[in-house]
Parts: sequence; structure tokens; C-alpha cells
Amino acid sequence: MNFIDEFRDKDTILALNQLIKKEVKFPINIMEICGGHTHSIMKFALPSILPKEINFIHGPGCPVCVMSRHRIDIALKLATMKDSIFCTLGDLLRVPGSEFSLLDLRAKGADIRALYSPLEVLKIAKENLDKNIIFFAIGFETTTPMTALLLEKIIEEKLKNVFLHINHIVVPQPIISLMSDKNAKIDAFLGPSHVSVITGYKIYEPLAKRFKTPIAVSGFEPVDIMESVLNIVHQKNNDTFEVFNQYKRAVSKNGNEKAQNLVKKYFKEVDFEFRGLGLVENGGLALKDEFSDFDASKKFNCEVQSKKENKTCICGQILKGLAKPYDCKVFSKICNPKNPIGSCMVSGEGACAAYYKYYKA
Repeated sequence: MNFIDEFRDKDTILALNQLIKKEVKFPINIMEICGGHTHSIMKFALPSILPKEINFIHGPGCPVCVMSRHRIDIALKLATMKDSIFCTLGDLLRVPGSEFSLLDLRAKGADIRALYSPLEVLKIAKENLDKNIIFFAIGFETTTPMTALLLEKIIEEKLKNVFLHINHIVVPQPIISLMSDKNAKIDAFLGPSHVSVITGYKIYEPLAKRFKTPIAVSGFEPVDIMESVLNIVHQKNNDTFEVFNQYKRAVSKNGNEKAQNLVKKYFKEVDFEFRGLGLVENGGLALKDEFSDFDASKKFNCEVQSKKENKTCICGQILKGLAKPYDCKVFSKICNPKNPIGSCMVSGEGACAAYYKYYKA
């Protein structure tokens, strides 16, 4: 088994679809938390073969998409500091702030570097001891252990010129926020894959029970997603609300406990403002007080005045599952990957980027 062809097998996909068609009895709104699922769903055109009762809605599972404009503006301010090198991961560079993006700022000469791994910061710091190296850390539970490991290495190697601005977020609290919203129209969730490798699927069990909502932790391939949808249909028909671990080849109940302990060592829970969801209680992480010497938010002036979001952009509604990208008036017109108005068009996990690439009306 090569874990690719078997999970894209046409006959298996069509057979699962026939079972879903046979068994689905009423409309089911399934929110995929992870942007990777959104792209797979659109890339393999699953909505076009599934029965009309199955409706995928898109949630706040893209860490770049949910970053508030205020935090982007903080990144821009840090990146303009004298004698500094600003480092972060990938897509964040193209997210618009109040005036411009990090990519625009880099074009003007700022030393801004997109990294493949947080540990690249160590080499940059050693080669530039006369400069402040600022790592703007982003991501859900998948990437948080890498930032924790980076800090551990910084301490071990006694580097004094590296500072971390923490923007890590967690999955359960946004789900609580969504399900506590009276406007929510969510009947089930596709649980995130990579996050669950770290956390284990046990973190979703209290949520499924509290909100009486099935959660299927799914892999990214079409067969994975179809198997997860079939399980959700079974659960809805039987009025059960359990966590189904479809992604057994990578996800366990308890997850990666070594990574979890590393995160607990360095981070504490804090309230966090999500784009679209607003302030989510304990939705983010921050460095513990004993590591404040490495905390960019405490070492530097991070106060900014941010403008309101562009009124034409409905990213906030999309991230709450209340709208689809094609509901936006500027989607694929003014707003496109070369000229993103909102964050959902920027990220490789963004719903608008997925629809722009794969959706055909």
C-alpha cells in the first residue's frame, strides 16, 4: 500500500458514494475545520458527486486566514524595526495589513524571510549576532511544538538576539465559539488531520458530547473524506455523537505526548482574537512569564492602530461557515491570488483560494 493510489481509487469512491446516497435521509451541514480538507474536497470535486443533502461548509482551520488585521499590523511594525531580521512561515507574507503586506514591505528593502522550518532561525541568529532576529510564530497545534523546540534550542545555545512573537492557536476553543453562536448551522465536523496527530482525537470527545455533534477525524484523500462522510451519515441517522477516528494510520487517541509536554513546558493559554470569530477565550497561546526575555511582545513596542477590515470582504462569514466564497461580490474579480483583498484568498489552505483554483459554477 502506497497510501496514495488506494485512497484515490475511483471504484472505492463511487461505491462509498452509493452507500451515502442510499443512507442519507436529510440535509447535513458538515464543517471541515482544516483548510487542507477544503482543498481536497474542491480538488477532487466531491460536492459534484455527493448527494445534495451533503453540504460542506468551511471553518476557521487555516491559521493564516484567521489572523486578525491587528496582528498583521504588529508583524509589519516589528519588521520595520532598525537592525532586525523578521522571520515567519510562508503565506503570512501576502496577507494585507491596514496599509500593505509584509511582501510589500520586503520589496521596499526590509529584511523579511519566509522559513520552511522554525529551526532555520538558529542559523540566521548565529550569522547575524549584531541584529535582533524576530520569529513571528503562527499555526495550530501542528506547528506549536516546533516553536517550543526552537525556544529550547535558543536557551541551550545561549542565544541572546532571538525573540519570539507567539500567535499560536488551538482547535477546541474556536469550535466551542462556533457552536455557542445561535447562528451556527453545523451538524457535524471533519476533524483536522495533522493537528490530531499531535493532540490525539481524545480532545474532541468532550465537544462531541457537549454539542451532540459527530466529529470524524479524517485523512486528506478522497476515500478518507468519503468514509468520514458515511460515518457522519450513520451517526446522524442513529442520533449518536461520537468521535470517529478514520485516520487511524496517523492518529491515535492520545497523540504525540512528547510534543504535548514540550508545548506545556513553554506556553500558557490566553484569549485570542480570531478573524471572523472575535475574541475566543483560551483560543491562543503565549510564552510563560519565566520566558519573557525571549518574548517579542514584551521586549518591543507592539502597539498599533489598525483600520477596519475591507467592507467588501466576507472572509469572516466564510470562516464561520455562514457563506461560501462565491457569495462574495469581489471573489475572483477584484480579489484573486495576485491581488488578495482578504486572507482567505492568500493562504494555500484558504477557502477562497481553493474555490478560485478548483470551483466551476
